[in-house]
Amino acid sequence: MAVAKSSCSPFAFTRIDDYQEFATPMTSQLRVYVPPHPLVKHWLAIARDASTPDAIFRTAMTELGRWLTYEAIRDWLPTRDTTVNTPLAPCPATVVDAEVPLAIIPVLRAGLALLEGAQSLLPLASVYHLGFVRNEETLEASCYLNKLPDQMPPQTRVLIPEPMLATGGTMMAVMAELTQRGIDPAYVRIISIVAAPPALQKLSAVYSTLNIYTATIDEHVNDRGFIVPGLGDAGDRTFGTR
Repeated sequence: MAVAKSSCSPFAFTRIDDYQEFATPMTSQLRVYVPPHPLVKHWLAIARDASTPDAIFRTAMTELGRWLTYEAIRDWLPTRDTTVNTPLAPCPATVVDAEVPLAIIPVLRAGLALLEGAQSLLPLASVYHLGFVRNEETLEASCYLNKLPDQMPPQTRVLIPEPMLATGGTMMAVMAELTQRGIDPAYVRIISIVAAPPALQKLSAVYSTLNIYTATIDEHVNDRGFIVPGLGDAGDRTFGTR
């Protein structure tokens, strides 16, 4: 397992370039997983390419949503032990525990691009929507849609699809909405396509038990709040509104 500290801060977050030791206890700090799966790398390359048509970009986002969700739920999805009868004999088995609530909360609008892939693996999860718009001058995020219930069971597992973690303002606002409703950050998994140190440091300072699964980490955020090299505006490219 390759582990690297953030180059911008010696303690802000830990990057893990493997998934084979998820169960190993680590220090209490934000953990950022970069799965080394070849399909994640392939679809990331397609999504980054400026010449990729919007329709193919949407396919790339769906596939990245699927594979990042697969990685994120590895030691997060609740299970229970049971017994099943094979054609020959009884056999011990493990199944997903349907009694533990699951929720997918895409951050509109770009988060919708990852939703189909996530839902393909978590078809029984409830889906709640949060919509945020960012002021292009101040880079501050404001909420225009909130479909969360007033309270959520504290054991609820929450998956948040958000393609770009740049400055961290939007995700900080999302996490505030969730914790106000009783959600434990340790049960939250964020999937993103590209993450950057400013967002990771900001989240780490307040929500150190979070786990983030991203296809890559880019080091730079420009003065417009875009990750560089990044992949451009994920929402515009998904919905063809460039």
